[in-house]
Amino acid sequence: MIKLLILCSALLAGSAHAYTAQELLEDCRQAERMYGGEKNSDPIFAMRSGRCISYVAGFADGYAVSDYLAGKIGMKINAFCLPNDDDLSMRLVRAVVIHVERVPPSTTATTATLVAGALAKAFPCPDSLESKK
Repeated sequence: MIKLLILCSALLAGSAHAYTAQELLEDCRQAERMYGGEKNSDPIFAMRSGRCISYVAGFADGYAVSDYLAGKIGMKINAFCLPNDDDLSMRLVRAVVIHVERVPPSTTATTATLVAGALAKAFPCPDSLESKK
């Protein structure tokens, strides 16, 4: 039991991030090349592209759920508003690349924070944060 508590404490004590900003940037650059029509038979190319696309899409979906739940209590988050476009996935990836390229390479920001900032800048909402009531 004590060993389990020590292990849990060690895992919670560190603030290591499994997906770094540099990895996100490189993966999303791969995805941009894929969207641009670049053919590549390297399975790592496809995996890295897919990791970026999945991470960014998952983040956007998680935000949509949060916004929906906030609406249930009369609030609207309005951090960003995604359009209903056929090429939305490509636009999300491009927004992340543009934003992350502008942060210092030694940033301590999490990938979630970087993606949130990217989407907020690329897809601002037309109205401000306010209660729906």
